[in-house]
Amino acid sequence: MGILTGVTDKRVLDVRCDAHSLIVDLMDGRTISAPLAWYPRLLNATPDQRGHWEKAGGGYGIHWPDLDEDLSTEGLLRGAPAAKAA
Repeated sequence: MGILTGVTDKRVLDVRCDAHSLIVDLMDGRTISAPLAWYPRLLNATPDQRGHWEKAGGGYGIHWPDLDEDLSTEGLLRGAPAAKAA
């Protein structure tokens, strides 16, 4: 009996925000949701600024050019909030 290994594709398919969460759909069908409070730049942004995002890093990252914010799917999957400002 073999072990099934799922094919995962952690590249970004779509990104959206609601009033409290950042929601990222991945190419393999998974959806990641994290509190906006973890990402102060996104939390304090306007809906238009949050909606203006680009895929980065070959699709494994998200860049918000209006906010100078970058997140990776790896970090989101680990549940890593934004680093605290020094």
